[in-house]
Amino acid sequence: MGSSSAEVSTIVKNWREHPSASYSLKIHSFSQLEHSTASSDHKYQSRLFSYGGYNWYDRLFIRLIIYPQGNGKDNGSGYISMYVEIESESLMVLTPPTEVFAEIRFFVYNKKENKYLTIQDIEVKRFNALKTVWGLQQIIPCDTFSNPENGYIFEGGQCEFGVDVIVSLPLTNWEVLSYTEKFSDSKFSWAIKNFSELKENVQISKSFSMGGNKWFLKLYPKVDNRADGKCLSIFLCLADCDKPKADEKIFVQANFRVLDPRGSNHFQRQLETWYTEQTPAWGWAQFLPLAELPKVYLDKEDALKVEIEFKVVSATKYSFTEADPPEKDWVQLTPEN
Repeated sequence: MGSSSAEVSTIVKNWREHPSASYSLKIHSFSQLEHSTASSDHKYQSRLFSYGGYNWYDRLFIRLIIYPQGNGKDNGSGYISMYVEIESESLMVLTPPTEVFAEIRFFVYNKKENKYLTIQDIEVKRFNALKTVWGLQQIIPCDTFSNPENGYIFEGGQCEFGVDVIVSLPLTNWEVLSYTEKFSDSKFSWAIKNFSELKENVQISKSFSMGGNKWFLKLYPKVDNRADGKCLSIFLCLADCDKPKADEKIFVQANFRVLDPRGSNHFQRQLETWYTEQTPAWGWAQFLPLAELPKVYLDKEDALKVEIEFKVVSATKYSFTEADPPEKDWVQLTPEN
């Protein structure tokens, strides 16, 4: 059995109560618009309106184009045709000159429904110096639009058109998360000498680099309030220069060990956690009972050897830029009788 495929239309029509947000064109006499555009290629071009930032050099200047009797050159005869044009000069002031991708949504007000008919090609349109105009040639049949009973023409010939232009700005907000799993030297070793003679409540190792960050170990040999003085406490800490900022985080997987100087009976625990602005240090308040140290883990010189072996360290590169919102423009056209 054969099969046939039909081209799927990308044109979507809907009703909504809110007017356009980019530009509105109100006309007091549609019949006069038809008459007056006969001498201007049967089209009306709105004033330029802007889209973008507050500075002239990062704005796009756009105009709405209406063919009240249809654009015959674009298969639009017998229909209302609507287009948008981005002024080519505003494309050129961008550095470097570039193309712009935009979603275009056209609006036609219906007084009978008291809503706006929206017509949109859901495909994003590409504008550049060679292609500055995009639109829809068959918005509404002219006969349907011109019949006052249908609600598009009201109060003696008035009507309203609009457009939303939603520009897809160049990607400025992005994030790349990577994981380092291979290190030139994945271990850091620390020997605390004369452990039994220590009087300070906290010992801090020298700093070392791993996974693009600087770290240090913090050890409580005598007492940590959370350990009730009965356990060795140990923590892996990020150096101040590498502490995560707001909304940043670093994942670490590592093995902590207190080494057995007489054999291979090392005491080990695995760390798997995310370091954040609020938690730049992780470890254990009760890593190992202090009573076990002289029995197994202190060598003949009364030194305690601690080792950390890194398995994974994450890194995040990111860029974030907050764009200015588009502006609202509108114009009301009143042809002279």
